Amino acid sequence: MNRNFNKKAAGITIAAAVALSSLGFSANGPTIEAKNKKNEPTNVIMMVMDGTSAGATTLARWYKGEDLAMDSILVGGMKTHSAESAITDSAPAATALATGNKSNDKIVGLLPKIVNTPGVDPVAPEDAYKPVANVLEGASLLGKSTGIISTSEIQHATPAGFSSHAVHRSNYQDIAEQQVYQGIDVVLGGGKESLQPGSTKNARVDGENLIDVINENGYDFVETKDALLNSKSDKLWGSFATSALAYDFDRETTNPSQPSLADMTKKGIETLSKNEDGFFLFVEGSKVDWAAHANDTVGIISDVLAFDAAVKEAVDFAKKDGNTMVIAVSDHGNSGITMGNANTNSNYPEIPVSTYIDPLKKATMTVEGALKTLKSDRSNIEEAAALYGLDNLTAEEIKKLKEAKNVQSEMTKMLANRANIGFTTGGHTGEDVFLYAYGPSKPFGLLDNTDVAKTMAKFMNFDLEKTTDELFVNAKESYENKGFKTRIDVTDANNPVFIAEKDKITIELPVNKNVAYVTQNKKTFTKTLDGVTVYNGKDFYVSKKALNLSK
Repeated sequence: MNRNFNKKAAGITIAAAVALSSLGFSANGPTIEAKNKKNEPTNVIMMVMDGTSAGATTLARWYKGEDLAMDSILVGGMKTHSAESAITDSAPAATALATGNKSNDKIVGLLPKIVNTPGVDPVAPEDAYKPVANVLEGASLLGKSTGIISTSEIQHATPAGFSSHAVHRSNYQDIAEQQVYQGIDVVLGGGKESLQPGSTKNARVDGENLIDVINENGYDFVETKDALLNSKSDKLWGSFATSALAYDFDRETTNPSQPSLADMTKKGIETLSKNEDGFFLFVEGSKVDWAAHANDTVGIISDVLAFDAAVKEAVDFAKKDGNTMVIAVSDHGNSGITMGNANTNSNYPEIPVSTYIDPLKKATMTVEGALKTLKSDRSNIEEAAALYGLDNLTAEEIKKLKEAKNVQSEMTKMLANRANIGFTTGGHTGEDVFLYAYGPSKPFGLLDNTDVAKTMAKFMNFDLEKTTDELFVNAKESYENKGFKTRIDVTDANNPVFIAEKDKITIELPVNKNVAYVTQNKKTFTKTLDGVTVYNGKDFYVSKKALNLSK
């Protein structure tokens, strides 16, 4: 595998970091490496800072004024391409990281239909959109506790990739329902909107109130930081916002009752580590990506630092535990952020760090937070701009902000110009990203994103392909081979049900749930399955356990 790098980070090349790490050293000296303790449960903490390029972590380090927690566990880099593009969307990126399989744009936890990227194995036409098992499902089958944490809606693409299977990342209806019926022990983030019926964009349309199901299943359903930190329950569902949580820089002002990502990570570890069989925890710092899309320099820094604080919590635990693997990585780059822009073409060797950082330090909020204070007539535009670090506005700048069709865009451009920060795009980018890891059997070198899933599965001692075979068989083919007649009942379009009938037995498998209803001799029984039933719009896929219900 190619481990030759030429990118620089914190004054050393990635190759040097890899070499030092493999010898037990960081750029700052020796690291304390966890040791694999036999006969003790293995744990994995998988952490993703969504849409974070190397330029973002470099800038965050300068802003902080000292090394990031991640710096000491830098071990290599990761390729991010999807099955169809050099530049990936978060859904196939999460699918690769969670299942070990490349996929297509917008697809969550399913095999691709289109494969045209060099080096990616083709997929048989009949397997297009077939669900594939993720590492959370594999860990759960072993009896480990599981958790997902995110600062976005918990149904967003990346946490969805580690907990569900859907033909489109926007299918919050299906994703939310699968997450509830997966039996995940700790779920913390936003997205309350998708858990219950309502009239808003992502409210449920299937008539099911999933909060009732969550409560019935014994979770402590919490909605504030204090309730989270004070909970003693072994099962936690934290829903701290209708949609996404606030940026970290804004949180204490705009949403003080919300926990930080570090708060959620620490509590998640504390709760899951009670299981003597070990745990798997997924953690996402979601909104670096959103800030990068908006070219919001302050928002990027805000949530890189918040993510880094969460990494510290994970590594601190891993050092004490001795048998926990921590992996932290970005799923893809975004925005092409650079220290240096057209302003610095000719004089960059003479520009001190302060020239870039001081203008950014003036901001007390992200552009999202600052604009929440803006009046509809923009009469307080100078005050709002000052919160974003734009002080001493000229008359021309004030006029531009008052008349702008997109005031957010104008503000981010102004601050980037003052700080000499460059952006190449408002979209994703295709470069390799840094790979950080700590603990026994940690990965290192230049990996493909699919290798990350396989590394975690191997450490937890299961095979992802065999797990897929256990959890996802084609329902129609399998039941008809056993002599059943089958059909898909779409009487309720929002709640399709697979039905298999033979003699006096009827088996009903509702979509997105881990249950089957078996009617025999006019009596109906509810059976719990090993995983959720998935419908890709064409075929139903069920766990092997569902095939033995008629015995």
